[in-house]
Amino acid sequence: MGRIVVPEYPHHIIQRGHDRHVVFASESDFRYYLDTLTEFKELFGVYVYAYCLMTNHVHLLLAPSDQKGLGLLMKRLAGRQTRYRNKLEGRSGTLWESRYKSSLVDADHYLLACVRYIELNPVRAGMVAEPDEYAWSSFRARVGTTNCSWLDPIPGLEAILTGRDYSAEAYAGYIRAAIPDGEWELIRAAVTRGQLTGEERFIEEVRKITGRRIEHRGRGRPLKQPEK
Repeated sequence: MGRIVVPEYPHHIIQRGHDRHVVFASESDFRYYLDTLTEFKELFGVYVYAYCLMTNHVHLLLAPSDQKGLGLLMKRLAGRQTRYRNKLEGRSGTLWESRYKSSLVDADHYLLACVRYIELNPVRAGMVAEPDEYAWSSFRARVGTTNCSWLDPIPGLEAILTGRDYSAEAYAGYIRAAIPDGEWELIRAAVTRGQLTGEERFIEEVRKITGRRIEHRGRGRPLKQPEK
């Protein structure tokens, strides 16, 4: 299935280093990538709802304002980071896999679940015990530990969390709560396969919007929780 991009909808993105090699070797590498993301999100009209930069891959939750913005952002973001690292190391060649992975997300049911999946990535990997111990994800900004003025508000966050005004405590509680059976596996499988993160109603909704037949392997929520 070719990549599906729908303006104003969230998209879960994964981009890995070439052959899973290290992409971020120092603090300056992380900062350079985030500075570039900050610049290009404005240039191409893309909302950023969550991010996590791991040593050899990145997770992003993005919503483009038009059809072309997402692809342009990812191309320019990857290209600039590649040139930066190549200059530092006095080398040439690719830094990333040739093609990033993308999954259109059902905002009504899976938006915050995808945020949780992204921000808990360092915990699942055994790098930290708590998400606020990791400096290179959006979690600290969401709970007010650090300032990140360019991170966009998550649509409908108050209703998802408590039905009341947003609070850092409510957000942190959601991220740290027990994960529903199959949630991680569904999200991981969808983005790995380039499918939709959602169930049958959402798949039909996207089919009507795009006019394309949407391939979907499996049904409903998987029963097995993935291993860390």
